[in-house]
Amino acid sequence: MKTPKLLAAALLLSLGFSPARSETREQWIEWGAKIHGAFGAFIPVGIRIGLDAKERLKADARGLSVTYYGGEKPPCPCVADGVMIATQSSPGQGTLQMASEKAPAGMMAAIVIRNRKTGEALRYSISDDWLPAILGWNKLDPAGRFDAAMAARHLFDSEPAP
Repeated sequence: MKTPKLLAAALLLSLGFSPARSETREQWIEWGAKIHGAFGAFIPVGIRIGLDAKERLKADARGLSVTYYGGEKPPCPCVADGVMIATQSSPGQGTLQMASEKAPAGMMAAIVIRNRKTGEALRYSISDDWLPAILGWNKLDPAGRFDAAMAARHLFDSEPAP
């Protein structure tokens, strides 16, 4: 039982995760590429959501649990990998789960992020309307993709979750 946790901790340390410092754009891009296999435009969308949740839920490192609901339309749930990177959640720790249910109609994704200590949760949703813009960001270099996702106004909605 300890082996997956030790492997996850070793991976995070090898990637340079440290809760005591701020990550740079270049680090996010490097981690996204290592974890996901490439730094496509959906990864920074997830990073942005994860960072927002971490701040608003006032969570410690590895203090959040994530449930990801994919939409009916493509893409694959790449956003989940970005959320995983930003929140330090993982399937191996049992803190990242892919729901078998789909996101509501018209949503590219819905993500519920919960503070494991307090139980407080937020539900994030990304409208299908964002698909063309996000796919267009893939024409940019990785830094441009990151910057576009971080600067996009109204990229997602969030509300308290039960």
